[in-house]
Amino acid sequence: MSVKKIYLIRHGQTDLNVRGIVQGSGVDSSLNEVGRRQAAQFFAAYGHVPFDKVYTSTLQRTHQSVQAFLELGLPHEQYPGLNEISWGAREGTRITAEEDEEYHHVLQQWRFGNTSIPMIGGESPDDVAARQRPVIDLILSRPEEETVLVCMHGRAMRVLLCQLLGYPLSCMDAFEHHNLCLYLLDYTGSMFTARNFMDIAHLA
Repeated sequence: MSVKKIYLIRHGQTDLNVRGIVQGSGVDSSLNEVGRRQAAQFFAAYGHVPFDKVYTSTLQRTHQSVQAFLELGLPHEQYPGLNEISWGAREGTRITAEEDEEYHHVLQQWRFGNTSIPMIGGESPDDVAARQRPVIDLILSRPEEETVLVCMHGRAMRVLLCQLLGYPLSCMDAFEHHNLCLYLLDYTGSMFTARNFMDIAHLA
């Protein structure tokens, strides 16, 4: 039985990441100099991999993170289903424990399993999971794409990993992330296995 390999990465660093400002799906920021270097480092380490398709969100920071692969002529598809969670009214603001009690209260509720609760004006993890599922089904429906690269966003990655690996969304914080980190997943046709877990060796 053939195994589908999914290289799942988070986008590279943006200036808003550095400043601690919430981006979400409504802030279409671009990579900064460090982020572009991270993208180049990832390509140097994995540019030889024979990817059949590149999947990204519709936000430019994911496109920029895989630009070197696209310049090889690899097929590319982008889907809103892979966009970051919408943080609603929190997008574009800097969040600290002192400044936003509501934000941290909602995150705590998610850890308690109340994943249907959205941020004010935004999405819940359940909402994100629902819009991801058609994209997951599409990717898995293409056995001819044996090796794919998927670039997306931190919180959305956590939701996706829970769905693929069979964890409740309340466990999503267990999936740590770093700009341009890699999760390597194998899919046998019935189950996923994580081979690399928040791998950043290529950034050394």
